[in-house]
Amino acid sequence: MSIKRVTAGEIRKRKSEPFAVMTAYDAAFAHIAEAAGIDVLLVGDSLGMVVLGYNDTTAVDLVDIVRHTGAVARATKRAHIIADLPFGSYQASDADAVRSAIAAVKAGASSVKLEGTEAMVPRVRAIVGAGIPVMAHIGVQPQTAALETGYRKQRDVDALLRDARAHAAAGAYGLLLEMVDDAAAAEVTAKLPIPTVGIGAGPSCDGQVLVLHDVLGLYPDPPSFVRQYADLATIATDALRHYAEDVRTRRFPGSPISSVIGR
Repeated sequence: MSIKRVTAGEIRKRKSEPFAVMTAYDAAFAHIAEAAGIDVLLVGDSLGMVVLGYNDTTAVDLVDIVRHTGAVARATKRAHIIADLPFGSYQASDADAVRSAIAAVKAGASSVKLEGTEAMVPRVRAIVGAGIPVMAHIGVQPQTAALETGYRKQRDVDALLRDARAHAAAGAYGLLLEMVDDAAAAEVTAKLPIPTVGIGAGPSCDGQVLVLHDVLGLYPDPPSFVRQYADLATIATDALRHYAEDVRTRRFPGSPISSVIGR
């Protein structure tokens, strides 16, 4: 019996049911995340910073998202894969938005995510109309934040509700709230028929998402709302230092792995 991926419809039914979402950008970590029981993975444009070394997300192209989505899809069996539509791939027209979403799905995405206020509702409607599920993203929108409001907590409940309801009415199956005031996020979550996923938006959202490299301690200076669950940067640095030392002193090759781990 083949394993089926979690669908957008199943996620929509998780309203009021806490669930974890994690970013994933490559095959190795996607496999690990799924093995850990995380069944919703986001191929976020945050890969621009944590994987590709850019200063922000705006430099990420659709080809980057397509390549990394393919890697995540090939490494997993059940996880629902959300692909971010990067800056410039959907803003200009409904046709651009649909073409970009199709490219992501062909690479292995189960749904796509796009940023924007109610002004982006036509894009949501067009993509959903093409048969592709959409998660909308409001609050702080990293693709354009530096051009307008910056990275400040969003507290305007009326504006947030207006945007949220417009996206839900357009057919979005879920809504990501980024850096939204806790009370505002709680009100939006309570009044919206679709699940919310929070990142820096307090405990009341239906789901929570964090960037993999922040959680594992692989990226310096994570946001203040991040909870770090491991310090893999230190572990990896120590491991590579030991390897280099063993090469220089001719202890490698020749030592069994059991004599290295834990030393």
